[in-house]
Amino acid sequence: MIAAQYIGNKGFEIIAGTENAPAADEVKLAVGYVGICGTDMHIYHGVMDQRVKPPQTIGHEMSGTVTELGSDVSGFAIGDRVVVRPLDWCGECPTCKAGLTHICQNLKFMGIDTPGAFQSNWTVKARTLHKLPASVDLKQGALIEPLSVACHDIRRSRLKAGEKAVVLGGGPIGQLVAAVAKSVGAEVLVSEPNESRRAFADELGVKSVNPLETDLAAYVDDWTETKGADVVFEVSGVKPAIDAMTQVAGRRGRIVMVAIHSQKPEIDLFQFFWKELELLGARVYEGEDFDWAIDLIASGEVDIKPFISSVNTLKDIGSAFASMDNNPQGMKALVECNAE
Repeated sequence: MIAAQYIGNKGFEIIAGTENAPAADEVKLAVGYVGICGTDMHIYHGVMDQRVKPPQTIGHEMSGTVTELGSDVSGFAIGDRVVVRPLDWCGECPTCKAGLTHICQNLKFMGIDTPGAFQSNWTVKARTLHKLPASVDLKQGALIEPLSVACHDIRRSRLKAGEKAVVLGGGPIGQLVAAVAKSVGAEVLVSEPNESRRAFADELGVKSVNPLETDLAAYVDDWTETKGADVVFEVSGVKPAIDAMTQVAGRRGRIVMVAIHSQKPEIDLFQFFWKELELLGARVYEGEDFDWAIDLIASGEVDIKPFISSVNTLKDIGSAFASMDNNPQGMKALVECNAE
C-alpha cells in the first residue's frame, strides 16, 4: 500500500499508506487509474494550499476494483469494477433534503477537502460508487468523472437535437461538452485559439474556429443564418469569452456557466434584457450524470480513448504532473496506481 502526497510547491512524496478496514457503510478499492484534471493542476501550482492543507493525497477522477466490503454494504461484490462520484454530502441540510446533494451546503469534495485517489487502495462510502459494465475498461473508467461534468452541463442546458451550440474553450471539459452535445444530435462549434485543440475538435467531428483570427460573432451569425446560438457553454474562464457569450447567443438563448471565475467578471446584462437570455450555473454532477456518462462510453456514442494523452505509474506521479504542466494542449494524463 503506497500513496502519493502533494507536499506543496509542485512536489509529491511517495509514502507507505495506512491499511484500514472499511467502516460499515464503506468499501475498499484497489485503485486502477486516476486522471489529472484542471483542479489538480491548480493544486500543483499551490493556489489551493489553504483548502487542501498539504501534505495531502489528492485525485478524484478514478476507476478501481472492489476488494473489501463494509458490513452494511449491499449491491456490490468483491471484484466489481467501479468509479467513484467524489462528493461527500451531509444529507441533513435543506439542499440535500430537496434531493440536490451535489450542491449540499456542507459539501466536501473528495480528493480536495478529504484524502483522494492517488494511492494504491482507497476506502470510500459505498453510496459514491457506480459499477462499470464489461465493455468499459479501467482506463476508460477514469474518464467517467470528467465526462459526467459534461453530461451535467448538457442536461442543465436542455440542449436537444437540431439545435446549435457554441462551446467557448477547447480544453478537456470543453471537448467533452462538445462530444456529449454531438451525441444528442446538436450541431456544435468550438471556439479555441490553440491550433492542436482545434484539430482535436475536428477529429471529434465538430466545427472549430480561432477567435483570435475570426470575428466570432459574425461567424456564428453566418453559421446560424442570423438566428444566433441556441446554447452557449462558457468553459474557458477568460474575459473575451464572457464578452462573446452574450454576443453569439440567439434570442432566448441559454448560456451555461461551466468555468470557475475567481474574479467577478463584467457581464453585458443589457443583452439578457434585449434577447431574453438565460444564464444557467452548472456545478459538478448528479448520480444520473454518471450513469449517462457510463452509457455513452459503453455504447460507443462517445469515443473516450483519444482523450488519454499519457499514462504514468504512481511512483512517477511527479513526471505526470510536470508533463501536463509543460503540455497545456494535452487532454488527460492518467496515473496507474497498482502498477508493478
